[in-house]
Amino acid sequence: MKVGYFQFNPKFLDIDHNLNKIEDMISGSDTELLVLPEFFNSGYAFNSIDEVKSAAESIPNGRTTDFLINIAKKENMYITAGLPETDNDQYYNSSVLVGPKGYIGKYRKVHLFYKEKLFFKRGNLGYPIFNIEDVKVGMLICFDWFFPEAMRALALNGAQIILHPTNLVMSYYQEASKVRALENRVFIVLSNRFGDEGDYHFTGRSQIVDPQGKILINSGENIEEIRSIEIDPKLACNKKLNEFNDLFMDI
Repeated sequence: MKVGYFQFNPKFLDIDHNLNKIEDMISGSDTELLVLPEFFNSGYAFNSIDEVKSAAESIPNGRTTDFLINIAKKENMYITAGLPETDNDQYYNSSVLVGPKGYIGKYRKVHLFYKEKLFFKRGNLGYPIFNIEDVKVGMLICFDWFFPEAMRALALNGAQIILHPTNLVMSYYQEASKVRALENRVFIVLSNRFGDEGDYHFTGRSQIVDPQGKILINSGENIEEIRSIEIDPKLACNKKLNEFNDLFMDI
């Protein structure tokens, strides 16, 4: 399976611009599974609930999800992307997974970071697993990485690839993701944004990590690009370190 990410610098509250950017960049891509950043369509630095309301959408019946489904069908690919979700007058930092046949599922961020707690509710969907092309995938969003139990829960439930939209402002995860991948024996597709917005500086350096903690591909801090690589998801099914040690049997 050819997996990849798109690293770019969204414009705050300019959904038209951000969706057009995605359509232009993805067109003609041969990537089978693509991850976009957290809040890719809206930007991140919300200062009021009114700003959140203006950007939040229903999932799956919202504009951005419909847009992603159309792109996925046109390009015959799967896409994961982060966006602000509204549901019964509550707001969530969510990610959606779509494919050539339409909507597949969503995840709501459990571990809210900093001022997100002012506007968004804690995720209430747990850590669901989704099947695409006989491959099991799970989603996390940004700060979830700081809590090892989140990725472990996905791995214990069979996830082979962790799809991870981020808006990273701390410089730790690009290094820590190697440990998360190694301790769970999973692939991680980390899609980060770059640039400055409000008080935030985003660190870029998106990357894909294999189950042995090796960075397969990565990007610089301020580069807009799609990068992808062919992987064998079955490698994530082997949790053995040697003939005597199995990471999940030895818990």
